[in-house]
Amino acid sequence: MMPSPAVVLGVGGGIAAYKACELLRRFTESGHAVTVVPTAAALRFVGEPTWAALSGRPVATEVWDRVHEVPHVRIGQHADLVVVAPATADLLARAAHGLADDLLTNTLLTARCPVVLAPAMHTEMWEHPATRENVATLRRRGAYVIEPAVGRLTGVDTGKGRLPEPAAIFEYCRALLARGGAEPDLAGLYVVVSAGGTREPIDPVRFIGNRSSGKQGYALAATAAARGARVTLIAANTSLPDPAGVDVMRVSTTAQLRDAVLEAARTADAVVMAAAVADFRPAEPAVAKIKKTDDASAPDIKLVQNPHVLRELGHSRARRGQTVVGFAAETGDAHGTWLEHGRAKLAKYGVDLLVVNEVGENLTFGADHSAAVVIGADGSQEQVPDGPKERLADVIWDRVLKARSRTD
Repeated sequence: MMPSPAVVLGVGGGIAAYKACELLRRFTESGHAVTVVPTAAALRFVGEPTWAALSGRPVATEVWDRVHEVPHVRIGQHADLVVVAPATADLLARAAHGLADDLLTNTLLTARCPVVLAPAMHTEMWEHPATRENVATLRRRGAYVIEPAVGRLTGVDTGKGRLPEPAAIFEYCRALLARGGAEPDLAGLYVVVSAGGTREPIDPVRFIGNRSSGKQGYALAATAAARGARVTLIAANTSLPDPAGVDVMRVSTTAQLRDAVLEAARTADAVVMAAAVADFRPAEPAVAKIKKTDDASAPDIKLVQNPHVLRELGHSRARRGQTVVGFAAETGDAHGTWLEHGRAKLAKYGVDLLVVNEVGENLTFGADHSAAVVIGADGSQEQVPDGPKERLADVIWDRVLKARSRTD
């Protein structure tokens, strides 16, 4: 049995340090051996006994502790992953400039494994040119700097700079570890992913919708971020937590999704349309709730077609060399099999890749796993057996990179 990866959890001196306790719990409960390395400022927020109790290991706080073990070198050398959460503006600056004035910054300099930095600070600090330059430097050197979340900050302030939820950071790190320290092969790419299912209002309380949970789109966004991409996720009516390191835009109707996708796609290197988009919408939604009548009659609701967002993307590329990926949920009928219908859509939509799922009762929608066939405009076909949605996501990004290599 292979030993679990050794993780170093660095904790910076920000109020979000308390959230790192939850992150530590997730690592230890999944069997990882975790060494906590808090800064002196972090210990003012969460004390050493807490870290020791949660990790079940001694806490490394000083370069001068256990000097014979050379901790300032050995901790980083023996790690399979170093994750710093929260990473303050000061800590990012010291890491970018190679300073080594405490045990954590020494560890960052000696680590030869993937390094993940999860920033947390006020919006003004995150947007300051100095911080942005430090982040760019760290990313250029191969560090994974997660985009902070948007939400409530210290005091009454709200904005970008909130530490992503510990569960999301853990999933990000888990994906990195699963890749065995592979290079961030999507680094430098900006990708847009849509997820979920659009809803078209019938009246203020009813809508036309579908069963899409958004799980595959979220898996695509999270996997792309873990592979180094800058990611915008356009989420339609999902209840899933935001993936770490991903900018999330929320929409509801097909018209809103179309506007958001086309705007984001203007500068995107790749667009993956995983959202289930409603084909039709009521021509005239009622402004008040439609009431039942005593004669048991039903309202006559006239439907009109929605714009076809995927076809628009496929035939009108926003920029040269852009890769467009679509999804098709299909069933077989008298006119062909589900896969034959998928092949017909590939040509009709003008996309580079089409991911075809067979759907039906107990198939695909809402599940944590899926099977699919990925077909390409070059005539290629790859069958992905039933498995975690993250595995399908990795296959899709592999195919995106392959398609882009042919156009470079």
